[in-house]
Amino acid sequence: MRDLLNDLEAGHFLSDPDPVRRAQIQMRQPLPKRFYKAATVAETPEGHSVQLDGKPIRTPGRAQLLLPTGAAAALVAGEFEAQKDTIDPVTMPVLRLANTAIDGVASDMQAVLEDVMRFSSSDMLCYRADSPDALVSRQAEAWDPVLDWAHATLGARFFLAEGVMHVEQPREAIAAVGLWLRQREEPFRLSAIHLMTTLTGSALIALATEARAIDPDTAWTAAHVDEDWTIEHWGEDAEASLRRALRRRDFDAAVALARSVDATA
Repeated sequence: MRDLLNDLEAGHFLSDPDPVRRAQIQMRQPLPKRFYKAATVAETPEGHSVQLDGKPIRTPGRAQLLLPTGAAAALVAGEFEAQKDTIDPVTMPVLRLANTAIDGVASDMQAVLEDVMRFSSSDMLCYRADSPDALVSRQAEAWDPVLDWAHATLGARFFLAEGVMHVEQPREAIAAVGLWLRQREEPFRLSAIHLMTTLTGSALIALATEARAIDPDTAWTAAHVDEDWTIEHWGEDAEASLRRALRRRDFDAAVALARSVDATA
């Protein structure tokens, strides 16, 4: 299941899984012309359909693109409306995530749930630097509130370790994460949580963001404490900066989709 999710989330049906390489390839290859005048949302008995000139869209797996709320469908329709003379799939992260939910996650939500639980068993927030003091303090400032939230809200208490040596987490903590996820067992929500988890390297950051315990900017900053520390001391190249910007765009799309699932249809 993780391989399928990675393929779908990273753009298996696009030109390349790496966002920078994908952008470079798209620049070299001619993009399809925009063939429709308007992207709209239509409410049907099965869900909210995204339509191009009145014709429903299908996923790469040939399923009809149906979303659970009008707000969610509007996000996808907005991406189609934002296309100019050509259609650039790179600029449509919500569509890609919706395809993931329908073609991949809906058929085996348990596997996705377990994958997020596996991330939590070796969550990035539990592995701390032992020096320098400034980095230790920065990690604590960004990560401790998320761990405190997990303890207070999920009932999950995680152990911390210095360095990269694996630390066994309590079974009760992982079970608490699983229980929390079961309350969110819906394809589009789980797809968003899974993508946020893989983009940040932390299931706990993803869960806290989805629960609105932290805002997206705080979450993104927390996920990049170590990377930002390295950049401050060694600099950043242009390609790495572009890759991070594209990941942030996908992260924001996941947040938007997760929140739209809660919106009134």
